Amino acid sequence: MVEFQSNNTEQGVPAPSLSGEIEAILFFKNEPVKKSWLEGVVKRTPEDVRDALGELKMSLLGRGIVLLELGDAVALRTAPEYSETLATLQKDELSKDIGKAGLETLSIILYQSPITRAEVDFIRGVNSTFIIRNLMVRGLIEKQANPKDARSFLYQPTFALLSFLGITGIEDLPEYGSVREEIQQFKEEQREHDE
Repeated sequence: MVEFQSNNTEQGVPAPSLSGEIEAILFFKNEPVKKSWLEGVVKRTPEDVRDALGELKMSLLGRGIVLLELGDAVALRTAPEYSETLATLQKDELSKDIGKAGLETLSIILYQSPITRAEVDFIRGVNSTFIIRNLMVRGLIEKQANPKDARSFLYQPTFALLSFLGITGIEDLPEYGSVREEIQQFKEEQREHDE
């Protein structure tokens, strides 16, 4: 059997860089992160991270993605010059049914809110980032700061969703107490199984 070894620098692919590492982290997180948090993740000085962010910002010029900075937070977002195209796509997306995965995620958020994305992922067993974004775009759920962990958000239903469902509070959902209890029991069983 022939073994292949990849040497990216010999094939014209640049070696990994700090700006590339930060880009990958921001893409993966898909939400604003603090520069100080980034420094801890990449184990580099504030100056190194600042320089890498500047390099990343320059490398994204003329592309579909931009680096946004607001105070100590940074995030990757779509470039404003493509907003018209994206608005058309968003209208098309909003006219579609939310699908089984969307209903599943929405149900979890309704019965377990406030809840983090990681907890939703844990219950569903799959990454829910795209679906949560879709539900937020539709105005069905909203996020708020997580007082226990500044690196994550808590998701909850919006007043518009409660109004659409014809209820005055989450407790008015069908079998609210028993469903919430079942989900909690499932989470505990899964944690015990994983230990």
